[in-house]
Amino acid sequence: MRGTKSLLSEEGLIVALVAGELSGDNLGAPLILAIKKCYPKARFVGIGGPRMIAAGLESWTDIEELSVNGFVDPIRRLPSLLRILLNTRDQITQVAPDCFIGIDFNFFNGLLEGMVKKRGVKTVHYVSPSVWAWRNGRIKSLKRNLDLMLTLYPFETQIYRDNGINVQFVGHPKADEIPEVQYSDAKVEAREKLDLRFEASTPAAPVIAMLPGSRGSEVKLSTPDFLAAAKIIAERKPGSCFVFPAANQKRHDQIAELIKQHAPQLRIKLVLGESQKAMLAADVVLVNSGTATLEAMLLKRPMVMSYRLGSLTYAVVSRIVSIEHFALPNILANEKIVPEYLQSDSTPEALAEALLELLKDDAHVELMKRFAHIHADLRRGSGEVAATAVLALCEKQVD
Repeated sequence: MRGTKSLLSEEGLIVALVAGELSGDNLGAPLILAIKKCYPKARFVGIGGPRMIAAGLESWTDIEELSVNGFVDPIRRLPSLLRILLNTRDQITQVAPDCFIGIDFNFFNGLLEGMVKKRGVKTVHYVSPSVWAWRNGRIKSLKRNLDLMLTLYPFETQIYRDNGINVQFVGHPKADEIPEVQYSDAKVEAREKLDLRFEASTPAAPVIAMLPGSRGSEVKLSTPDFLAAAKIIAERKPGSCFVFPAANQKRHDQIAELIKQHAPQLRIKLVLGESQKAMLAADVVLVNSGTATLEAMLLKRPMVMSYRLGSLTYAVVSRIVSIEHFALPNILANEKIVPEYLQSDSTPEALAEALLELLKDDAHVELMKRFAHIHADLRRGSGEVAATAVLALCEKQVD
């Protein structure tokens, strides 16, 4: 990115960003920091979570106010979401940034991108919508509303090139943050840091990390099944310990209540944050669909993916989504390398059996080779690559 700073306005670069959930917050923070390295006087405004705020974002709205899932939840929250959308549009217009970056949160940011582009703001979308899984007609609106698409995965770029959309594959920041090879004592150290104590009579009892999601609706739907699966495993593997990392305090309180209701007798360690430590401490991982499956893969932990949606949402999605795999490692490998269970197939019995099967193999040699290959392909210095593309777009606006 050398040489970029001198081409930008002396009055300072202003970048507006909106992330609607914690996974987007994790992407936005490295991007902000990478831009600041090149242009320290840059100002960042919009909506983000704790990491983006720590990186320097002036956040206008609590990210939790945007946290919705599926189709039904957004409909119920429509008045408040619409208010936030219009207020954010007006604030962006007033600030007049050099560009706007919508980070994931595709429907909300898609609308916002269209609105601010009409008002003369350059637009970037960071994280490709799954246009390869959904109806291709969506490409038309993306082409109309975007100046630049930043993709996390290499297979996503071709459809944009084919449709004349400016696209840049940047890799995934998690692949940069997580070492490609985990040192031999990583599991022991993570267990010590999480204060996981084991009974002398069961020194070989497994540790299983369970990640039911970061949204309230995901936790509500998935946690009872995860706990029921844990009961089955505990009966078959006495002394088993289950670690639940909660994405934030609200999710922590929600999961704690569900544990009281469904499995008060189990050995469960509920921790705030610490998802990577929880997975590193584990022998196997049960994880909701999404970024957590990628994290488990990068941490070289065998996993089972489970995902449930509300019945109405699933009825809609199942008719318009046409992909063979849902777990990110399977999509990236273009074959099923980790077990995945969706909706009615995601029963406690099925999840427990799949986890118990994974526990039979300590090494998972071939699986680890596949994980390592994907990790290397995603390790691109994503923050700097994305920042270079964004700054190039801003230069075109200033020139």
